[in-house]
Amino acid sequence: MTSLWLDRTDLPASDPLPVDEHLDDIVVGAGLTGLTTALLLARAGRRVAVIEARHVGAVTTGNTTAKLSLLQGTKLSTILQKQSHNVAQAYVDGNLEGQKWLVRFCADHDVPVQTRDAITYAAQPQQVATVRKEHDAARSLGLDVQWHDSLDLPFPNHGGVMLAEQYQFDPLDVLIALARQVREHGGTIHEGHRVVSASKTGRPTLHLDGGAQVSADEVVLATGTPILDRGLYFAKLEPMRSYALAFDFATTPMPMALSAGTPSRSVRDIPRTDGATKLMVGGNGHTVGRADSEAQLVDELREWTATYYPGAVETHVWSAQDYQSHDGIPYVGYLPRGGGKFHVATGFDKWGMSNAVAAARNLTSSLLGEPVSWSKPMSRRITRPAGAAKIAELNLAVGVHLAKGLVSAELKEAPDTPPEGEGRVGRDGVLPTGVSTVDGRTCAVRAVCTHLGGILSWNDQEKSWDCPLHGSRFSPDGEVLEGPATRALHQAGD
Repeated sequence: MTSLWLDRTDLPASDPLPVDEHLDDIVVGAGLTGLTTALLLARAGRRVAVIEARHVGAVTTGNTTAKLSLLQGTKLSTILQKQSHNVAQAYVDGNLEGQKWLVRFCADHDVPVQTRDAITYAAQPQQVATVRKEHDAARSLGLDVQWHDSLDLPFPNHGGVMLAEQYQFDPLDVLIALARQVREHGGTIHEGHRVVSASKTGRPTLHLDGGAQVSADEVVLATGTPILDRGLYFAKLEPMRSYALAFDFATTPMPMALSAGTPSRSVRDIPRTDGATKLMVGGNGHTVGRADSEAQLVDELREWTATYYPGAVETHVWSAQDYQSHDGIPYVGYLPRGGGKFHVATGFDKWGMSNAVAAARNLTSSLLGEPVSWSKPMSRRITRPAGAAKIAELNLAVGVHLAKGLVSAELKEAPDTPPEGEGRVGRDGVLPTGVSTVDGRTCAVRAVCTHLGGILSWNDQEKSWDCPLHGSRFSPDGEVLEGPATRALHQAGD
């Protein structure tokens, strides 16, 4: 499952590890947040290294729908239900600055950007009130949105809110340009090195999976969800997975449309350099590890596309993972119990194109001693009753799924060799065992997440072991795909 964006051969190469060099900053994660942060610090004359477990854009940024919009589904009305108007305004101001910075960067470095209207629409009559609330919230926060009782879209709708002149692009074009600039300003990028732990005292030192260590004065964790548990962010974030498909489809420019309800539908066009166009359809988001069948969710998107875009020919299918905070506002700033030397950015809730750059501006301006004005209301926000209720709901669900996984595994005998593409969990001795067959190879692992012991479930679309507690994901043979886990699964029999 390679995304359309990652289906290319010109990804940046890796630099040798800076084991004996003095570094001012280490940035963990080579997505949009990490590379923008690294570039801003390198431009300021600091010695910066980016550490990436896989390759540039491997996770969230390389699998996004790449909509750079200030109209973000029903995001603003959701924030206003849980936070003050002042905090919501700071969120919009930060996203606006992030959007402007990224558009300007793309113009300066010849990265193609398309201007499109953004739409949040009501797919069902009962969603109209929800979309109206988003319209009112956006206007109260200074966005020039317009209400339309009907929208000229090829699928059923009951009106929606529109914000003109937003943007879309190919996110790998952006990352490649950022990586080039990081290096031109003296920074380095080191791929294939997973951080597994970090020092708790003294100068920050990161321990890598190959046994190497790297140190710096400051460390920024730009890894989707923090890979260090000191801030307990895993208890305040909900890991969400969603799907996207690309199709060959002749079309004129179309709005970036997103439905307001469940199941979600997200649509945009993708102009190609050869003059052809593609259609992207996404949606069907769910909490990681809790879907009955991820493959069925993808099939539903295929069926929807065939109905409303007849003749579209599928070329790519992929998925993305992001994290929702308890109140809709990202967590950006110092990592608790990090000695003031570790910094974090997480909780972008699928709107990482503007939030990533806003987070990078926030973090780097603080490190350089010139904090941006809009950062203070968000960093000093308090958890209100609605936000506290969300945290309680998240952790109640975690407890339920932990118990459910343990009971389910206990009641099942040791799994036999499953058919191609399937994985099964059962009891083999004391601990649950997961057995899968992928590409003719059968693997048996301990189906217990190495983060906090959740019982894993099989993802039948991506052929992976997914944790329903906090969203860690593992390959069939147990290698870490996504955090917060940093260590591979134990092999059955170990």
